[in-house]
Amino acid sequence: MNSEHVIRRGVLAIAFAGLLAGGAYAQSQDPTSQQQDIQSDKKDIRNDKKDLAKDRADRNADQRDINHDKRDLSKDRADRNADQRDINHDKAQLARDDKNFGADSAQAQADRKDLHADRVDRNKDQRDINHDRRDLNKDRAERNADQRDINHDKKDLAKDRKDRNQDQKDINKDKKDLHKDRKDLRRDKRGH
Repeated sequence: MNSEHVIRRGVLAIAFAGLLAGGAYAQSQDPTSQQQDIQSDKKDIRNDKKDLAKDRADRNADQRDINHDKRDLSKDRADRNADQRDINHDKAQLARDDKNFGADSAQAQADRKDLHADRVDRNKDQRDINHDRRDLNKDRAERNADQRDINHDKKDLAKDRKDRNQDQKDINKDKKDLHKDRKDLRRDKRGH
């Protein structure tokens, strides 16, 4: 019985050593795939940084467009307001000339012509204002979309960095486990 017990124990020790060797071999293969994960994560990080820089440049260009549109809008409003003042002045002048010289007088006709030209200018300025407002709203929408892209890219970048760091932690843990398994295997071979 004693010899049977020794043989059984020896077979179990060999089987256990085989299991440990297989586990160590399997773990020694895993870090290469994790290294590939790290390389992939680093590539993702580089791409996210490029996307982030491009989105920031787009947003800044859109903000410059917004500022330009605001200046144009302000100028067009000033022009329209000046034209409206001219219209008001021409109306008052027309009323005076109609009263003083009659509705068919040369002065009244000239006032009507000026009034018509001022109204045409004012209407043109109002169309410019409407156009500038549409441009401004469009540029703001584009800027906001670019800002959303920036925020999304920042999240992607943070996630990729977290993945890379976790992969590196896993590699370090697997190396530590492999070292421990090899130590246990050596100890088991010696029979301790």
